[in-house]
Amino acid sequence: MFSLLFLKILNTLLTYKIQLYMSKIITEKSKKAFAEAQNFIPGGVNSPVRAFGAVGGTPIFIRSGSGCYLTDVDGNKYVDYIGSWGPLILGHADPRIVKRINEAVANGTSYGAPTELEVKLAQLIKEAMPSIEKVRMVNSGTEATMSAIRVARGFTNRDAVIKFEGCYHGHVDSLLVQAGSGATTLGTPNSPGIPQDFVKHTISLPYNDIDAINEVCSKRGKDIACIIIEAVAGNMGVVPPKKNYLEGLREITKKHGIVLIFDEVMTGFRVAHGGVQSLYNIKPDLTTLGKIIGGGLPVGAYGGKKEIMDSISPVGPVYQAGTLSGNPVAMTAGIATLEILKDGKIYTNLEEKAKRLATGMEKVCEDANVPACHTRIGSMLCTFFTDSPVTDYTTAKKCDTKRYAKFFHGMLDRGFYFAPSQFEAVFVSTAHGEKEIDSTIDAFKEVLKSF
Repeated sequence: MFSLLFLKILNTLLTYKIQLYMSKIITEKSKKAFAEAQNFIPGGVNSPVRAFGAVGGTPIFIRSGSGCYLTDVDGNKYVDYIGSWGPLILGHADPRIVKRINEAVANGTSYGAPTELEVKLAQLIKEAMPSIEKVRMVNSGTEATMSAIRVARGFTNRDAVIKFEGCYHGHVDSLLVQAGSGATTLGTPNSPGIPQDFVKHTISLPYNDIDAINEVCSKRGKDIACIIIEAVAGNMGVVPPKKNYLEGLREITKKHGIVLIFDEVMTGFRVAHGGVQSLYNIKPDLTTLGKIIGGGLPVGAYGGKKEIMDSISPVGPVYQAGTLSGNPVAMTAGIATLEILKDGKIYTNLEEKAKRLATGMEKVCEDANVPACHTRIGSMLCTFFTDSPVTDYTTAKKCDTKRYAKFFHGMLDRGFYFAPSQFEAVFVSTAHGEKEIDSTIDAFKEVLKSF
């Protein structure tokens, strides 16, 4: 009896090991789906990074998600470290959220009229982020940043905007900007279809360089409506602010009457219940939030000081509207998510899991003598394949992207789904367990043997 039981256990473990460390995954259905998609959708995808252009190969097409796992159309199963690019902090298809969504859908998907749900979600946001005295619901992070900049300009009656290299705030025309040749030089469009006139008021500066901000604001402070920043950058990989950088930024903006906007579309309710601003104890004037406040559904929000937010129509003259803004399904999912996240133990648990993964991957690199820079804030982390610290976009671009592509495909072949780009974050959810994290580290060891 004991021998039979032992053989069954051994067989189960070997099967699990094979699933995790398979040399190649079968992607015939994904290849067929991608070929067909390219006939109807530009590039075959509805968001560029999904095309695997940065790592090569054919993108996998997903059939379903559950917990910390994704299953593709070929039946391959992956431990997911993308989490819909951050918002799925509770994992895929959390039954508590799904139940509430189903109940909401049964009552209708959209009314185009106010509901009590909008008020409840606004209260939960304000409770977590006291800097947000009033909030307006929208449908995406891009819409949130676009609207926040518009209200900042309307409130200050100024035109110029400062953004930072490597920080992404959605595909807003005035924010898709390359840096100029000097600190005070206006940016230029980095995408066709954006007239120079659209970005002539946008100044792009290096991230983590307080002297560059001082220089511009000392010369043009009266022209600048706002400074928008990912307080912890997550779109050039995870790049934390240097010591006293955010404090200096807050001081400069107050001195010159500039609206400070924290883009917390990625970090809000992700790195902490109160976002980056709670970790660094800084109150921005405006904050933008993304899909995490809707349980991963299409939703966004922007909010901040009452006197600024009251510039928005119908109270003030700055116009912004949206038919699906505050729709009952997204609001219900958001309420359910934020009510769960009020439990402080969740963030303690996420911190432990993310630290376990980050330190494990760091040790693997050290043992294999593979140069890498590791960064982490809460449950967001990144492994940069470079031999120098990453503090801004310039240093991030020095990473070995070919090595990252090798890492990506090596992990994918073994059943672990990381972002198909060196310049994205890794997200840990409450659904990830020690088994998945330790298996990830073991797989990483195997992958590095081929480096």
